Amino acid sequence: MALSANLFLRQNQSLVMTPQLMQSIQLLQMTHMELMNFISQEVEKNPLLEIASDDGEAISESRTGGGEGDLSAQAPDSAAADESGISRTSLDSDWYEPGHGNGLNERLDSNFDSALSDEGTAERADAPELLGQWKSMPGSCSDGGEAYDLDDFVAGQISIRDHLAQQVPFAVESTGDRLIAAVLTDHLDEAGYLRADLDEIAGRLGEDVERVASVLEALQTLDPPGIFARSLSECLSIQLRQRNRLDPAMQALVDNLELLAKRDFNTLKKLCGVDEEDLVDMLAEIRKLNPKPGSGFENTILESVIPDIVVRPAPDGWQVELNPDALPRILVNQNYVSQVGKGSKASDKDQAFLSECLQNANWLTRSLDQRARTIVKVASEIVRQQGAFLQYGVDHLRPLNLKTVADAIKMHESTVSRVTSNKYMLTPRGLFELKYFFSVSINSAEGGDNHSAEAVRHRIRTLIAQESPDAVLSDDDIVHTLKASGVDLARRTVAKYREAMNIPSSVQRRREKRALAKAAAI
Repeated sequence: MALSANLFLRQNQSLVMTPQLMQSIQLLQMTHMELMNFISQEVEKNPLLEIASDDGEAISESRTGGGEGDLSAQAPDSAAADESGISRTSLDSDWYEPGHGNGLNERLDSNFDSALSDEGTAERADAPELLGQWKSMPGSCSDGGEAYDLDDFVAGQISIRDHLAQQVPFAVESTGDRLIAAVLTDHLDEAGYLRADLDEIAGRLGEDVERVASVLEALQTLDPPGIFARSLSECLSIQLRQRNRLDPAMQALVDNLELLAKRDFNTLKKLCGVDEEDLVDMLAEIRKLNPKPGSGFENTILESVIPDIVVRPAPDGWQVELNPDALPRILVNQNYVSQVGKGSKASDKDQAFLSECLQNANWLTRSLDQRARTIVKVASEIVRQQGAFLQYGVDHLRPLNLKTVADAIKMHESTVSRVTSNKYMLTPRGLFELKYFFSVSINSAEGGDNHSAEAVRHRIRTLIAQESPDAVLSDDDIVHTLKASGVDLARRTVAKYREAMNIPSSVQRRREKRALAKAAAI
C-alpha cells in the first residue's frame, strides 16, 4: 500500500473575544458610579485622555507640554514676556488699562470701559495687623494656605461602638468588666442586638457566666434604650422598663409577640387579663418603641440613584434621551499626540507607549459611544412596548420579556440583560429600574390579551386596601373578583402574591380591622 501526500483547504469560523469587545461588554453592564470610577482610573493611567467639563472644555493637567518655550511660542509677536512666558503687554493692553480696551471692545462687540474704570488698586485692609493671625486657618487665600474643605464643616457620623465607648466607663468600673464590655460590644449587629452566647464568651475569657451576665445587665441600661438585647421581646422589655411601663400585663404581651403577629387579640386579652380598650392602649404603647435601636448609628454609604434615561412626553409620543448628568464625557488630546509625535528624540519604547495609549483611548471612546447608543435603543423599545403604562398607570403594564425586546432591536438577550441591569429610567410616573418593565405573563380569562404579573399584584393590593371591616376579602373572593375582570389566576398564586407583598391573611386582617374599628368608636 503506497502512501501519498494530499493537500486540503479547510475554512473555519469562530468568535474571538477581542480586548475591545471585552471592554464594551464590561462597560455595558456597569452602573453610573462604577463607570465613573473606571473612567477616572483610565484617565490617570492614560495621558491622552481628558475629562470634559460641563461647558465642553477639557479639564486637563499639565499634559500639553506647557513649558516656557511652548507658551512663548504661542505669542511670538509679543514685545515682552515675563518669567512664565505669558505676554504681559497683551494682557495689560486688553484688560487692565482703561485706555487700551478698544481692541477688546471691537472683538467682543461690547463696551467694558464702564466696568474697567471702576477697578482700581486693591483697597487697604481695615486691620492689617490681624491678617497674620488667620494664615493658618482653612480657606486662607494667602500663599501656602489651603482652600476650604467641606469636611471641615460637616460633623462626622458617630458609630454605635464609639457612642457606647463613651458610656461604658460610667456603667462598669473595673478593668476586667470593661474588657468584657468591649467583647460584648464587638458582637453587636447593625440593629444593636447581641448575637453571641454568654457561655461561649465566658469560656473564651475565662470568667464566670454570672459576671458576664452582670456586665450585660449594666450595658443594657445604656443609650439608646434597648441596646444589647438578645431578642425582640427583650429589646421591647428594656425600653418599657426604662419608661416604667413594664407591668405584668405588658410583660405578658411582650412575651407573646407571635400572637400579636397573628392578630389573635382574643387570646392576648386572656393572657394579659385586660379588656379590649386596655389592649388597644398597650398596642399603641408598643408602636412607640424602637425595634432596632442601633439602626440610627449604621455607617452605610447611601448611594444616590442617577437615572440613565429620561423620558418626556412629546407631541408624537414619548421622547427618550440619555441623562446628560450620567453621560461621561471624555476627550482624546490630539494636540498632545501631535506634539509628542513630532519629537525626534523619542525612543522606540516611548513611541510604542504613545501608540498603545492612543489605541486604548480610541477604544474607550468608541465603547462609550456604543454603550450610549445601545442603552437608548433598548430604552426606546421598552417605552414603545410600555407606552400604555406611562400614559395610564400600572394597571396597563404589559407582560414583557427579554426575548421580545431583543428580537425587536436585533440584539442578543444577554445584551439586553446587561443593559437593563442596574439602569434606571426617569418617567413622568417616577423613577423605575429597567428590570421593572419586564414581568411574567398571566393568561386572560376571556381569551384576550395577557396581563402583567406586576399589574395583577397592583390589583390585589388595591382590592385589599379598599375592603371594609365587615367585608374582608378572602383569597377565593379575590380570585373571583379578578376572574370577573378578565384575569385567570389560581388561589395559591393569589396567596403567593399576597405573602410577597407582606399582606396578612383575611383572618388576621379581619381581627385587626375590627379591633381598630372598636377602638375608634370608643
